[in-house]
Amino acid sequence: MKKVIYSFLAFLLIVSSGCKKDFFDINTNPNSPIEESMTPDLILPIILHQTAKKMATSYDYAAHWTGYWARSGSFGVSNPLENYDLNTTYESNEWVNGNTTVYDPTVSWYNILKDADAMEKRASATGQTFYVGIAKVIKSIGYMYLVDQYNNVPYSEAFKFEEGFIQPKYDKGQDIYNDLLLQLDQAQLLFKNSEFLKNTNIYESDIMFSLKRVDENIDKDESFDHQKLMWRKLVNTQRLKLLIRQSEILGGTPAAELSKITADGSGFLMASETAAVNPGYNGSEYQLNPFYNEYKKNFSGSTADDFNRANNYVLNKLKNSNDIRYQYYFSAAANPLSGNTYFGYDFGFVDTDPNQPKAGNSSDVAGPGLAKSATQDQWVFTSVESLFLQAEAKQRGWLAGDPRTAWQVAVRESFTWLGVPNPVATADTYMAQDNAVANYDHANNTDKLRFIVMQKYLSLVGSNNFEAWVDYRRLGVPADLPLSESESRNGRVIPVRLSYPQEEYNYNSANVAAQGSVNTQTSKVFWDK
Repeated sequence: MKKVIYSFLAFLLIVSSGCKKDFFDINTNPNSPIEESMTPDLILPIILHQTAKKMATSYDYAAHWTGYWARSGSFGVSNPLENYDLNTTYESNEWVNGNTTVYDPTVSWYNILKDADAMEKRASATGQTFYVGIAKVIKSIGYMYLVDQYNNVPYSEAFKFEEGFIQPKYDKGQDIYNDLLLQLDQAQLLFKNSEFLKNTNIYESDIMFSLKRVDENIDKDESFDHQKLMWRKLVNTQRLKLLIRQSEILGGTPAAELSKITADGSGFLMASETAAVNPGYNGSEYQLNPFYNEYKKNFSGSTADDFNRANNYVLNKLKNSNDIRYQYYFSAAANPLSGNTYFGYDFGFVDTDPNQPKAGNSSDVAGPGLAKSATQDQWVFTSVESLFLQAEAKQRGWLAGDPRTAWQVAVRESFTWLGVPNPVATADTYMAQDNAVANYDHANNTDKLRFIVMQKYLSLVGSNNFEAWVDYRRLGVPADLPLSESESRNGRVIPVRLSYPQEEYNYNSANVAAQGSVNTQTSKVFWDK
């Protein structure tokens, strides 16, 4: 935490917008801008871009552990990814990226949260309440992901350097979740009551929900009305996500929290309402869509990723249930062998065959439904995930409505979101099969809740790999998920959390030591019961 710094990229992004080829190039002295010049409208675009990039490109490890992705045959054994023997340096950039001297595309949560905190403080001081609300929503997402990976983390004393908290204490994960729900209450009121004229350039800086980012002819007031509605929907959806995370420890229906959603009246993110950003992604260096640039092609047109490939578990699960979506999650092999157009690997496979198919003979993870173009919007919270959260909540009796119908709507949206031709008819045919994987009414589907969550698993491949790890820990779904085949696994199973990063032991030793001995095999996140 001591090494968290401002991402002055926000300032550079805006002031250099007249020279578009440089709008993500931060090879500029980061000490030049001063805090007073970083007004909310200058900070917001980079916060949204970084959050989207984080969601899209950071959770390869979860994709491997949960059966979505595997190592290609062009690479040797990859530990600790494949033997689950985690240390204090593994995935440490989830926490903070302390590299401040050179351009580093890595995005970490505490760096994003520091920017959000700076925006919130500047917006509060100037009465720009809409920006304050956005900061609270971003914080609710970032801190949720930190808790989901580490459990207890710095929260109440984070970013309070001027108050003397250079080494912030750790708050309990449950307490953080409780406060995040309260922060969302405040955000909802701020969005509802905020006035357009008091929020400088909100229609330009909001690169997620502003209508003007897609049509300059849209009236500013009309855009702001739309922005208010969509941010309120995102608040409700994020609130539901926090509650669903805690489903196994709540001991009943969270009626008070759910009543807030009902009373608000704006609803959730629905079909075609994916929360996604686009600051002007294009084919130039540092300006490509993050997912496309990470897993498909770089600015020169070269292959971006030869390591990640389709995992046989999910590939075969989709194929065996006549689910065409595997052709949208994964790409056909560039050089297929023996007719294996879609070829995957077992996670942690031991390569003893000198003729093992290589990267070019296998299916990459940036299929045409995910990596549509270098200029596409980058999702933060997809409509598909939102609809599945609602379906689970209805199955639990938390929300009114038929869970079967809600599940059908969610599956149809998955086919639509991926760009499958005739998506509704194709999805309906899939769901009507006499197949326990695909059919809600199948005689073998006695646990409807886990059926819906398994369908969610099959619908978020590549678009939210982290959710698969959450649901596996929360509910044990998928129930038949295979463990790594690594010869050095030595009885370890899929980790239940990450280790605190070494930087914390170096710079915040007393507070991290107070968390006790952390075992990534047994030290569970508070909601994992």
